[in-house]
Amino acid sequence: MVALVRTVAYLGLEARGVEVQCSVAPGLPKFNIVGLADKAVGESKERVRAALSSMGLALPPKRITINLSPADLPKEGSHYDLPIALALLAAMGVTDAEQLGDWIAVGELALDARIVPSPGVLLAAIHAGAEEVGLICPKGQGAEARWASEVPVCAAPDLASLLNHLKGTQRLPDPEPGVVENQAVAADLKQVKGQETAKRALEIAAAGGHNLLPLFP
Repeated sequence: MVALVRTVAYLGLEARGVEVQCSVAPGLPKFNIVGLADKAVGESKERVRAALSSMGLALPPKRITINLSPADLPKEGSHYDLPIALALLAAMGVTDAEQLGDWIAVGELALDARIVPSPGVLLAAIHAGAEEVGLICPKGQGAEARWASEVPVCAAPDLASLLNHLKGTQRLPDPEPGVVENQAVAADLKQVKGQETAKRALEIAAAGGHNLLPLFP
């Protein structure tokens, strides 16, 4: 059986769609991740294995292959943990594979099956809005994702509660949109570049504990 889960790859300030394909087939037990994955993604199988073990689930004694498609697109980061785990659970028959087709999933897994924040959820939310699908993300980033998009956002604290939510046995609360705080604009000394005389004056003032009186034209 092959199960599919959608996620994203981050390329600068752009998120591109990635399909996580999981195949569980007869053969010598092995867990492979292919599709131009970096070291952080390759280590995902150990985090997924430990997370499932903490939930009382064991990997089937079969040949498990995870393909991150398209294979020529570089995959970097730990946010692939959650979609890989969901694809594997769908292939094992633990969760509904068809239901996962309506979601994009991002998030790092802790060894105790908690879903912890990972960089880039804002880009993932914008991409989910463009694709008109929901977003599954860590609970700590739910407000950020909800602020960026009007699509459904499922912010889960751990893998077990996420599975229960998908099955309908538990209802995770909808995250509230985050509030953007306006910061006061003020001069910043780190903006002083070059100008050796000015930099020397700042060093002397800092060393002697003197005050500064900035004058702006």
